[in-house]
Amino acid sequence: MFNKTVLGFTFLTGLIGALPVSAAVSPQEAATLGTTLTPLGGDKAANADGSIPAWTGGTKQAPASGSNHIPGDLFSADKPVLKITSANMDKYADKLSEGTRTLLKKYPDSFRLDVYPTRRTASAPDYVYKNTALNAVNCKLTQNGQSVEGCFGGIPFPVPKSGQEVIWNFLLRVEPEAEEFGFKNVVLTSDGGQTLATRNDNAWQYPYYYQKGSVLNWTKEYFLQRFSTTAPPFKAGETLVIRDSVDPQQSRQAWQYLVGQRRVRRAPTVAYDTPDFVASGANYFDEVQGFFGMPDRYDWKIVGKKETYVPYNTNGQVTAPLDKAFVPHHLNPDTLRWELHRTWVIEATVASGKRHAVPKRTFYFDEDTWLLTLLDGYDAEGKLWRTSQVLPFVVPSVPAVLVKPVAVFNLQAGTVSNVQAFNGENFKVVPLKPESYFTGDAVAAEGVR
Repeated sequence: MFNKTVLGFTFLTGLIGALPVSAAVSPQEAATLGTTLTPLGGDKAANADGSIPAWTGGTKQAPASGSNHIPGDLFSADKPVLKITSANMDKYADKLSEGTRTLLKKYPDSFRLDVYPTRRTASAPDYVYKNTALNAVNCKLTQNGQSVEGCFGGIPFPVPKSGQEVIWNFLLRVEPEAEEFGFKNVVLTSDGGQTLATRNDNAWQYPYYYQKGSVLNWTKEYFLQRFSTTAPPFKAGETLVIRDSVDPQQSRQAWQYLVGQRRVRRAPTVAYDTPDFVASGANYFDEVQGFFGMPDRYDWKIVGKKETYVPYNTNGQVTAPLDKAFVPHHLNPDTLRWELHRTWVIEATVASGKRHAVPKRTFYFDEDTWLLTLLDGYDAEGKLWRTSQVLPFVVPSVPAVLVKPVAVFNLQAGTVSNVQAFNGENFKVVPLKPESYFTGDAVAAEGVR
């Protein structure tokens, strides 16, 4: 069982600089996990006025069966407690990200926030709680924060001391061992139209969360992906394989199969600010799932912890029919649930000697899950350029709150790239595949048949 003998932690509200390296926390600090903190590191108590309730264990239901393990709206009887529009946004500005405020101003006739009662649904398997407690006293940043050691099978830094630790909490967030799903990349155009960039079949695996694994035999790979495009016809059959590691020397290995060439090639540019060809270039590769890749191009700083209106418990949105999920210029406010949650606000600025098309970003990570919920990106002149809405949804089969779909707004171009949309698709937690399935050789062998 998870050891509940562990210390008090006051959440941060001031500025804390990013540290180049860090040591694990003391046993006394770790002792707050499961007492004043949740087992994953969120503040367990309610906020001052009760609008954020105390965490009481999260949502635990019988696992879903059939072809879709994402249940529909879990709280369909809830009514909005608040509707935020361009007309009343100033009253709530202190709890809105700059990107959200900008969208309210940009689309005053259609964009709004339907804010529902806060439901703290975060939960995880018992082995994840146990591993998180071990990580708290054993996990460390290494290689100037570009890698970790002493971690496995849980949140690496549940009592974080730096921005780098928080971004590693997201990269190593709670996931099932393996999952399969279909997804669509849907682009909303500046003239109010909608186009399908691609439709894909996907298989993912998370070696960091293998139940039979351990910190001693973990290979440092934490994410394996293989997907094949099925539409549009001219792209059908294209395949991409990605293997991500905490080892900076081989942080991402990627292979692409092109039907026209009938060969597999290495794809080293599938990373960072390379335009995402799976979404017709409408977003960058590291904007997939909110943030997708290594943290080495930025310096990371904890700005503080604050109450923020964020997308949350978005099962109704991610399972909505395609024609209900989107309206011109943004997600459909009728299907998107917003809630008030405490978030870790992290500022990322491009590191010395590095480059990135988005030189400054502000991240909002949910305290209960370490999931990214909102992301604002700024151009070289410091002007807001991009904003992303990430969609946390509950999967009782794990149990966990997960993220996959994200809406990436290019505010200058007036477009929205809806990446890995589940609408009209199925998501399923599945048994492990041999890791050889996630290789360029395996794709090549199938491609020539």
